[in-house]
Amino acid sequence: TIGLTVFAIKKYVVFLKLFLETAEKHFMVGHRVIYYVFTDRPAAVPRVALGPGRRLQVLQVRAYARWQDVSMRRMQMIADFAERRFLGEVDYLVCVDVDMRFRDHVGVEILSPLFGTLHPGYYRSPREAFPYERRPQSQAYIPRDEGDFYYLGGFFGGSTREVQRLTRACHQAMTADRAKGVEAVWHDESHLNWYLLHHKPTRVLSPEYLWDEQLLGWPPVLKKLRFVAVPKNHQEIRKSDPESSEAQPPAPDTGR
Repeated sequence: TIGLTVFAIKKYVVFLKLFLETAEKHFMVGHRVIYYVFTDRPAAVPRVALGPGRRLQVLQVRAYARWQDVSMRRMQMIADFAERRFLGEVDYLVCVDVDMRFRDHVGVEILSPLFGTLHPGYYRSPREAFPYERRPQSQAYIPRDEGDFYYLGGFFGGSTREVQRLTRACHQAMTADRAKGVEAVWHDESHLNWYLLHHKPTRVLSPEYLWDEQLLGWPPVLKKLRFVAVPKNHQEIRKSDPESSEAQPPAPDTGR
């Protein structure tokens, strides 16, 4: 049984319908799946027809004023629910962003004790160009002569136990940073990269598992685009609802 976690906070609940409908077509088809939807608006979660052996669980959580805080708190929430619930319900956890849609097959080929996904903006870059946290005072600090890959925060997972360890460690590191008045450059993604550097993933997924065709086109090196960004204006969404707080990975072509 595979658990798929997604956060739909405030205005970002509008992305859930397409996300779930396309997941039913392409995500772990033929396998038992539990969709774990973390949201502050449970009444707004759409009704989507689910196949046999697949169900949806709505987990009500609070929203935070800053999107950075929602992004970072995801690690704590996943760790807490993994410890008291997910470990007894699913064998694997896949943790993804909500403002996306599944476009092609995503199946058991991704499953491994611990996996990360190459960031589409950096899969061809030398490690010196990776936007790791470079300040030694942060728990996410990675020196310029270290690093394997740059992983994105929008698609990672593994066995439920390993994801619980990863998310708990990232949350504890962010808590230690906060106590010192430090916030990592790319928030939970910075801490994810530190963790995966020091706890090597057993599988590394290509950027076809999270891609933005609007920003990056479709290069010939990628034969398929499996999980793709839905075009939207994050700034406009936040303007219409100042507390809208789902994290947005900055565009890969802006130096991020």
